[in-house]
Amino acid sequence: MSLNLDHLITFTYLADLGSFTAAADKIGLTQPAVSLQVKLLEQRLGVRLVERVGRKAQPTAAGLNFLGYARRIVQEASAAEEAMLPYKGGTAGRLRIGSGATASIHLLPLAIAKVKKRMPDLEITVLIGNVDEILRNLEENMLDLAIVALPAQGRPFEIEPFYEEQLLAVAPKDSEMSKGGPDAAFLRAQSLLLYEGGNTRRCIDNWFAQAGLQPKPSMEFGSIEAIKELVAAGLGWSILPELALRRDRASFLKVSSLSPVLKRQLGMVVRRDKQLTRGLRMMMEGLRGFKGR
Repeated sequence: MSLNLDHLITFTYLADLGSFTAAADKIGLTQPAVSLQVKLLEQRLGVRLVERVGRKAQPTAAGLNFLGYARRIVQEASAAEEAMLPYKGGTAGRLRIGSGATASIHLLPLAIAKVKKRMPDLEITVLIGNVDEILRNLEENMLDLAIVALPAQGRPFEIEPFYEEQLLAVAPKDSEMSKGGPDAAFLRAQSLLLYEGGNTRRCIDNWFAQAGLQPKPSMEFGSIEAIKELVAAGLGWSILPELALRRDRASFLKVSSLSPVLKRQLGMVVRRDKQLTRGLRMMMEGLRGFKGR
């Protein structure tokens, strides 16, 4: 049986006030209740802690030795309760998010800013990776929320689509772009720079497959930002998410819809058994309301 915190508090008051009656008044208990708590504490420790001298109660030698420990335990318990107040009030907590690079740069900052305004002490960490890695970490409860390009699969998961966007043709600024947008045959004939792996790449490959073609990229990269820089430098064309191109439409790239139009969906993924904390709920609400910039 562990030490009882209430018994320790009673003992410290008794030692300070020197009277069972005074300690009882201070704590709001009856005198017999105070006597019982001290007796139970003595039984737990196997030593006598308090002795009566006339009307006074004072610690024994063992009681004086134990008093320092009791005070520290009570102080630490009080500090622990105080440290939990922000969590109890809903202003603190921890939120671990897994996301692809595009969402982490162009989508998450706005959502995080809104949540932090309402929960300033919320600790938020973001892990950037591919969809397989993110979902594996989510399944192992190393993440609380995943934001990935769909589809996502897994029996333990609750999956909610929340944002749809086009995948767009991207070319150097001085390129000629057909009015209806480039088709699969045209893009296959270009020097093509594509994102390697993940659901976004699978979506692009399926788009080519629907035209009976297979893309033959001249280079593949794990960074959409790197692809944008290479396209801007005139090294080829690409197909990139609209979200990653909102700042670039009128700058150093030429951007167009594909023919036929190609779209992808982003989804939020959580474990079905996950407790939805206030921070997690607020983040999910913010993502549901995301409309781009």
